[in-house]
Amino acid sequence: MLSQPPAICLMGPTASGKTELAFRLADELPVDIISVDSALVYRGMNIGTAKPDAGTLHRYPHRLLDIREPEERYSAGDFVRDARAEINSILTTGRIPLLVGGTMMYFRALTRGIAQLPRADAKVRAALDAEAAVSGWPAMHRKLAEVDSVAAARIGENDSQRIQRALEVYLTSGRPVSDWHAVQDTGTGDDAGGTSARFVKFALVPESRAELHRRIETRLALMFRQGFLEEVQMLRARQRLTSRHPSMRAVGYRHLWAHLDGEYDLETAFDRALVATRQLAKRQLTWLRSESALNVHNPLEPRVFGTIVSTVRRQTAE
Repeated sequence: MLSQPPAICLMGPTASGKTELAFRLADELPVDIISVDSALVYRGMNIGTAKPDAGTLHRYPHRLLDIREPEERYSAGDFVRDARAEINSILTTGRIPLLVGGTMMYFRALTRGIAQLPRADAKVRAALDAEAAVSGWPAMHRKLAEVDSVAAARIGENDSQRIQRALEVYLTSGRPVSDWHAVQDTGTGDDAGGTSARFVKFALVPESRAELHRRIETRLALMFRQGFLEEVQMLRARQRLTSRHPSMRAVGYRHLWAHLDGEYDLETAFDRALVATRQLAKRQLTWLRSESALNVHNPLEPRVFGTIVSTVRRQTAE
């Protein structure tokens, strides 16, 4: 196992400082960055995703950024396939893959494999869609929590795609989707990731939740000042893009879309986006608590950078 080259996974909740630390690692080590973010894959979604600007990306190139139009879908399976290819490409150059992001489901699928879930059932999906049209997806989320509290804790109450799939799996198989995920392949190498790399996992977890919440609010306020509303207006002008597309269910985007639909004022949109982002961070932390072999660090600790660099160098030498 130790003869396999390492691939570094840098995880953490939103606004925990992953991107800034990745840049510092890139200055110090021979790493190439791979984005692990379900929203950063979309073109035209820049401000609301905190996507690095063009100058920064020129200095610190990111793989798996801007690879889909917002009208397109991108699944965990798509990510695993693409990430495997990028990891293997980087390894052939003698450099180290550095996977950075907060989409925990992508990390889990890559490092542990994807559970073989029951096939989609068009009739069940249609029935769930009809029920959601009447009661709303938050109500469907509560319904999911009654039969699968583990999955519900990891899925946002407005994440229609994942709520629907989790309920569909339960209704068609009689087993919660979290049970299916629990028995998925937990191996490494080709069995799980389709790559010769061994995954070395780090997590940035602020000890102070109050500080994390402050950072989230500061970043969201900056997004609004930078033109987040105007970005959503431009996206709404796309002929085929609707609020039902997965890209527009992302935190902040769905709230500003609803504001532009006249559902509530801009201040309320900000407040709802803030609450949703904090809830996202809570779910990310829930995922991290279930991760094995995870090196957890407080991003506010002055020595965290040196500690991670030393660990990576040691792993590379083994």
